[in-house]
Amino acid sequence: MTTPTAAAAAPPITDRLRGLVDDIREAVDRGLPPDTTAYLVGELLAGHLGAPDLLTDAQRAGDPDRYRQHVLHAEPDGGFSVVALVWLPGQGTPIHDHVSWCVTGVHEGTESERRYRLVPDGPSARLVAVEDVANRQGEVCGFAPPGDIHRVRNASSAPAISIHVYGADVSRLGTSVRRVYRLPADEL
Repeated sequence: MTTPTAAAAAPPITDRLRGLVDDIREAVDRGLPPDTTAYLVGELLAGHLGAPDLLTDAQRAGDPDRYRQHVLHAEPDGGFSVVALVWLPGQGTPIHDHVSWCVTGVHEGTESERRYRLVPDGPSARLVAVEDVANRQGEVCGFAPPGDIHRVRNASSAPAISIHVYGADVSRLGTSVRRVYRLPADEL
């Protein structure tokens, strides 16, 4: 998988985003299990979604070729990263999972998500689609591996922007994706 484009130098952080990062740091520093941390971070993120002062204009810019990743913050100790993903109409991901817990919130527009379950199939495995979800502006979801296999796309005719918080240093890794699945997939 090609890593989505990222800005060479991070644009200035807004005051609202700085406050959100401080709150996330407090939640992460509690040292709770990944699923509990994701829940707490989701609660914090929800109050900022849709706020016009969360992102700069540069952080809202898309890419005509693929969804665009803007790393907004990476904690110096690698404890978490905050990323804005900008999806133009029709853009999406392959089926994948993640390296760490993750919280996503839709800042603008709607994202379509299909979730999968990995099932043994003789000597190999296959994917079974288990749920389709339309994540709308203001909605938050979170997860912790394993069992976080999904694909995301913008099925609407307008751009979509989502804020993702990962329990890993995305600026160092380049992506939050652990594995891209190229297995047979039973669809809904």
